[in-house]
Amino acid sequence: MGTCSYVLVGTDTGMKETFGSTCHGAGRALSRNASRRKLNYQEVLQQLNEKNIAIRVASPKLITEEAPESYKDVVDVVDTCEAAGISRKVVKLRPIAVVKG
Repeated sequence: MGTCSYVLVGTDTGMKETFGSTCHGAGRALSRNASRRKLNYQEVLQQLNEKNIAIRVASPKLITEEAPESYKDVVDVVDTCEAAGISRKVVKLRPIAVVKG
């Protein structure tokens, strides 16, 4: 929600070793319940605002559930996939807006 994203392309190695599959997200570092308990939605909103990321959500609980801290580091995950040879980075994207709910 407040971190970068990547467009990846598959590789021949990826086709052979993973049937063409690679990461489709960083994966959760905190469960949804843990995120709601640990994080303050107003602080998350402030952090996103400081990064000039607009957000519209149906419920404040979605803000903490989807906060950057709730997920593993996407850069580490993508770098691991690239190092394994199953995918290659094409472009890095920066978020400008988030709509949840």
